[in-house]
Amino acid sequence: MAEATFLTQDAYDRLAAELEELSGPARIDIAKKIEAAREEGDLKENGGYHAAKDEQGKIEARIRQLTELLRTAEVGEAKESHGVVEPGTVVTALVAGGEERFLLGSREIAGQTDLDVYSEQSPLGSAIIGLKIGEKTTYTAPNGRDIAVEIVNVETFAG
Repeated sequence: MAEATFLTQDAYDRLAAELEELSGPARIDIAKKIEAAREEGDLKENGGYHAAKDEQGKIEARIRQLTELLRTAEVGEAKESHGVVEPGTVVTALVAGGEERFLLGSREIAGQTDLDVYSEQSPLGSAIIGLKIGEKTTYTAPNGRDIAVEIVNVETFAG
């Protein structure tokens, strides 16, 4: 069973609109492109046909991704920060001695923000979940190095 992803109502609505666009008008448009390219003749050497089929594959993959995400989403208000690292909060931390500010959660809730996003399943995310301001930990990076982390601040994500 898929793990629930926290989404704000705005993020849910934005993703639902994207799914509706991809499932309707975008599917129709790509089908027309494929048909037009098919009518040009030899499909083996038809770049337009192959490009359209690739685009169709990407659209269908995104439709599947969004359908599952929205089906399992936990929709609510942005988590009110209480100084504890939780999914959906903005964290400022000293990571390997350098200060980083990032959103902990799904890239999908980030929308148009320029914040970096770390999932709660990432090595960093899983190491800091539940920590309070001032607490320290280490996590093992994908390259095998242990990296020190200190939580400096935890804020409510404003979207």
